[in-house]
Amino acid sequence: MWAGNQAARRAAPVMASRGAQHFVDKAIDGFAGFPGAREVARKHLERRRDVDRAVRDVIEQHVRLAGVQGFVANLGGVVTLPVAIPANIAGIAVLHLRMAAAIAHMRGYDISDSRVRTAALMTLLGKDGAGSIGQVGSLPALPHDVAMGRKEIEQVTVERVAARVGQELTARVGGKHATLMIAKRVPVLGGAVSAGVDAVSTWSVGRYADSQFPTNVMVERA
Repeated sequence: MWAGNQAARRAAPVMASRGAQHFVDKAIDGFAGFPGAREVARKHLERRRDVDRAVRDVIEQHVRLAGVQGFVANLGGVVTLPVAIPANIAGIAVLHLRMAAAIAHMRGYDISDSRVRTAALMTLLGKDGAGSIGQVGSLPALPHDVAMGRKEIEQVTVERVAARVGQELTARVGGKHATLMIAKRVPVLGGAVSAGVDAVSTWSVGRYADSQFPTNVMVERA
């Protein structure tokens, strides 16, 4: 578990420097020390042999990863998506995107498809944030509608969606930091609050991704 967090932390600044598309590709496909969405999905499906239970396990796994004490505090570098966002959100974004893609894969979506990858990225905004994404490249507001769309997603649209995600997460992390500034006065409490906030946000994104990627009978599982 800790090794996965370290891998996400190390790779985040590198991925950002190469652009939003590279970030999305690495978060979904994986890299050294950080298994991709397909591998995560495969392991949970093999153990559970039931898609819905496997989805639940994937969400719970990523909640635990996000809540590991020190994950946020030890994250290094600054990430842009492509706009600059606080470094502590970078690793969480990597985990959230892999989780969403793993859920999509288990439900029968082709996560090599740009539409599905963009939809997975949109789930990081949550239910409220995704509603405003329609202004970006004339995309539908719901990730599911993007995943099932007829047109391929252009790279420039991915970058715009990533920028919107970055802006939204920057706003959220500002509120989190305000809470931590108060909590840090009490020994240990700051770390506990940080871990709790990240765990709750991961659960929320996971449940939203679960709702946006229902079983897809139209696409053969990759």
